Amino acid sequence: MASPDFPEPPPSVPATPIGELDRMLDRLYDRRAAWVATSIPRRLELLRECLAAALVEAPGWVDAACRAKGIRSDEARAGEEWLGGPMTFVRNLRLLIEALEAGGAPKLPLVTRRPDGQVLARVFPASAADRLMFAGVTADVYIEPGQDATQGRIYREKAAGKSSEGGVGLVLGAGNVASIGPMDALYKLFVDDEVVILKTNPVNAYLGPFIERSFAAFSAEGFFAIAHGGAEVGQHLCNHPKVHSIHITGSDATHDAIVWGADPAERARRKAAHEPINTKPISSELGCVTPVLVVPGPWSESDLDYQAQHVASMVANNASFNCNAAKVVVTAAGWPLRERFLRKVRDALAATPARKAYYPGAGSRYTAFLDHYPQAEALGDRDDNVVPWTVIPNVAPTAGEYALTNEAFCGVLADVALDATTADEFLPAMTKFANDDCWGTLSCMVLIHPQSEREHRAAYERAIDGLRYGGIAVNCWAGLIYGLVVTPWGAHPGHTLEDIQSGRGVVHNAFLLDHVQKTVVKAPFRINPKPAWFSNHKTQAELGRALLQFEATGSMAKLPKVVWAAMRG
Repeated sequence: MASPDFPEPPPSVPATPIGELDRMLDRLYDRRAAWVATSIPRRLELLRECLAAALVEAPGWVDAACRAKGIRSDEARAGEEWLGGPMTFVRNLRLLIEALEAGGAPKLPLVTRRPDGQVLARVFPASAADRLMFAGVTADVYIEPGQDATQGRIYREKAAGKSSEGGVGLVLGAGNVASIGPMDALYKLFVDDEVVILKTNPVNAYLGPFIERSFAAFSAEGFFAIAHGGAEVGQHLCNHPKVHSIHITGSDATHDAIVWGADPAERARRKAAHEPINTKPISSELGCVTPVLVVPGPWSESDLDYQAQHVASMVANNASFNCNAAKVVVTAAGWPLRERFLRKVRDALAATPARKAYYPGAGSRYTAFLDHYPQAEALGDRDDNVVPWTVIPNVAPTAGEYALTNEAFCGVLADVALDATTADEFLPAMTKFANDDCWGTLSCMVLIHPQSEREHRAAYERAIDGLRYGGIAVNCWAGLIYGLVVTPWGAHPGHTLEDIQSGRGVVHNAFLLDHVQKTVVKAPFRINPKPAWFSNHKTQAELGRALLQFEATGSMAKLPKVVWAAMRG
């Protein structure tokens, strides 16, 4: 196999000088109370200016990301950057506009109370367009036990005459998905009510100019600033007395260095003594060893083909540099179709074009997995630019297993079989395995045939209720939970600073729900037309551009182009 011809990435961005960082923070600190006092009408004006600017920046934004990731801007795969970059950001902006037009408490489509008293808030579908574009898809937010589905705390408090001095929120941006940093900044601004300094990740700091121009209206008012640099800049910002809170999307190691210190011995001592080196409030999204839980059932040959491509796409999207990329495929050992399904997953991955391993450290992480699993099956050739899609067969379903406790963050998929044959046996076993043996609680996927769901309803519902994940995607990729934006995105609550795993808190959450436990998105077993995240989608870029224009307004007049692109995928 010839090495792919990857385009050259954009030039790196120089670090922001320390003196300039201090000047940025001085201005933000001085403007924090002004932001708290900014009225909803003025906030709406700023959001609309930001949305208009983002639409202008979108083509250049996507082109820069494609070049950095080794994608030609004119190929279908460029759709990943439209969908994961400006489209999702623009959707977030529009949904925030709608939330503020409703006074911070947009009307929920449905609120129900379960027999045990727990409240579920349906957040999707919320419009006719939702129902047309995502037929059969629903999203429910489980509210923390004992709480109601209240919304928009800061807006309620302001209406009641309560206010605060505000604060400066530091957002440490992610290097993999282009919309993460700017969307996290929006959450700090409009849910936490803090002005924001966003530090880009060096991996995708080239996006800085596009983000800065998109947020120009906020920057002009002293409510937003953007900085660049590595660990030195991050450390300066985290420890700065004028920074009140921190949000990070990244690794648990970076989180622990911020909270407990960079020296391993000091970190261990401080954890044991519960003495953090940084006591500022910190929220975080820190990844996961994401399982795909395949419930045994009467799958047809075409079902096997569809779901094999589905799993392969969950691995391959964004070259597998996603915190919700499929990392473990979990099946029932006694399912008669198990080997056939896994063979089809291998075939689908082998047919998926190689991707540039653009994220630092991919090669060394991949080598570590090969060292632990000599039985690993590489489905392509490796070189300096490529980590091949790789399946690791027969990984033991035991606590502490390397593939279950280390996030590969490259194209590796572990194959685990649980001792079960029927759905009734597998459902409780998969829940225990996912909760106890897979590191992290960010998101998981469940694939279940409708007949299995009907015939094993009680066991299925217990499994969904019992999964301790912030996002549970049934018959779809968890990337949909990220992209819908109405759905909160973050780890299952309960992690301590000492054992942070997938993090604490949520973002997105466009209905501004106050007490989120987890989100469950359910889709048809076979989604039609082909989902936008499928790696063999023929019109993904066209669909991404059409969705960007639709999301800017939500107008039904923009839907025909979306439908036309989607139907030809």
